[in-house]
Amino acid sequence: MADGTASYSDSKLWVTALAMAVASRWEGTAAQAVDPGWVPTRMGGPGATDDLTAGHQTQVRLATHDDITPPTGGYWYHQRTQDPHPAARDPEFQDRLLQALEERTGVRLD
Repeated sequence: MADGTASYSDSKLWVTALAMAVASRWEGTAAQAVDPGWVPTRMGGPGATDDLTAGHQTQVRLATHDDITPPTGGYWYHQRTQDPHPAARDPEFQDRLLQALEERTGVRLD
């Protein structure tokens, strides 16, 4: 963090680690993380180089199909699994993230 603020990349790592934590801790729960790419939206801007349509197709498939492999704990980019940053799958990093979220929200995930 710079000057007490998190970067966009930090937030994406935290969301991915949260999905991986849920997937590994709650049997029967489907939790996936998706990288839609850098798409031309108001946030991405007109210079974004990825395909806007392809950016959401993975989310639609994950939400509407029963034959997803892996059924939980995947990190997806354009309907293919990828390897996330190693910290996202690190149980100690996940534990610290869950603790920080609990301290800020008062909600314990167990």
